[in-house]
Amino acid sequence: MPTVRSELSEQTVRRLEAAAGSFASAIVARMDAALPWYGRLPADERSWVNLVAQAGFGDFLRWLSEPDPDVLAGTAVFGTAPRELMRSVTLQQTVELVRIAITVVEEGLDAVVGDGHPEEQVIAREALLRYSREVAFAAAAVYARAAETRGAWDARLEALVVDAVLRGDGEDTIASRAAALGWTLDAATTVVIGPSSEQTSAGVVARVRTTAREAGGEALVGVQGDRLVVVLSGDLDVAATAARLAAGEFGPGPVVVGPTVASLPVAARSARAALAGVVAARAWPEAPRPVLADDLLPERALSGDATARRALVDRAYAPLLEAGGSLLETLTAYLENGGSLEACARSLFVHANTVRYRLRRVAEVCGWTPTVPRERFVLQTALALGRLAQVPAAGRPDHGADQRADRRAEQRAEQRAGGGGSAGGDGSG
Repeated sequence: MPTVRSELSEQTVRRLEAAAGSFASAIVARMDAALPWYGRLPADERSWVNLVAQAGFGDFLRWLSEPDPDVLAGTAVFGTAPRELMRSVTLQQTVELVRIAITVVEEGLDAVVGDGHPEEQVIAREALLRYSREVAFAAAAVYARAAETRGAWDARLEALVVDAVLRGDGEDTIASRAAALGWTLDAATTVVIGPSSEQTSAGVVARVRTTAREAGGEALVGVQGDRLVVVLSGDLDVAATAARLAAGEFGPGPVVVGPTVASLPVAARSARAALAGVVAARAWPEAPRPVLADDLLPERALSGDATARRALVDRAYAPLLEAGGSLLETLTAYLENGGSLEACARSLFVHANTVRYRLRRVAEVCGWTPTVPRERFVLQTALALGRLAQVPAAGRPDHGADQRADRRAEQRAEQRAGGGGSAGGDGSG
């Protein structure tokens, strides 16, 4: 198969080979004058770029003799540079380099070939155009492979960050992994958890990210079997964004939104609440979708979530106890009388308007309104938990009271049995 070189005279080929150094110097000078970013490169990276430019023309001469014109030219050009150079020189900058190199060679090619050989000038210019096309394809292939490698690494790192948030790893661990991913650490963060749909695929990650960006934030996404985990970050409307995701990306079942925390390193708090909410949500079939984890506090407490129990005691029972004014007594009577104002008033020997006033005060103190059926259930659960926690007069839950009572009962049993209790034990726990 004839090659381009066979169509050129030996004299023209020798002139092209002799001009290699001049072309390389002209290309470097043009880059220095036309590309501001080139002058800002460190000396070692500038030298690698210069080497690429020199290798480019040498590879062009070798390409002229290549028997197979479909061979991907330019691979040797970029093979001379280290992989680290791609981090400093972007694809757009590489295109600028290739354009300048081809332009410089094209401008000087006719003079090197000689005016006395017009046919060979046409052949050389056509060969340069074909070679420039191969170089462009080679550059695209090099950067595409780098992008695929980087994308695969980022996907694995993202999965590790999401898993660390769910497992409650240390803040330093989460922060270091997220920083390697280029994530903003100090933005408000919310974890949303729900079932993955049967149609969930790799495309769900891109779609969730697009939804978050349209809302003004960012998202980390993890698909863990039948569970989809989304970590939302930034200044966005969490409720609206979660509603969009619940409608389009999550599968059938409860979608729970954890509380918003100050930053990603402490997002495990939001994740724990969301996970507990997913477990407890089946106890409230009429729950909205998505539902806030804080709206599931009673169900979470009943399913064994200690955080929810403390939250109900601290946010409902203890404030009502501290507020005084017969609020706890009135609320208890109201609940025991099935939410009837008149029956409550009769049991307390007060006017119904007094009950109404006290119930309004209950809502002001703790944030839940006793006259709303769902919130009445929340308050009833909080009262039961508060009594179990044996809240003292100071209003702070005594979470160790039940353990001390159990210990005293054990010691009494031992004494009755003749065991005498443990050495030095005074039964105070």
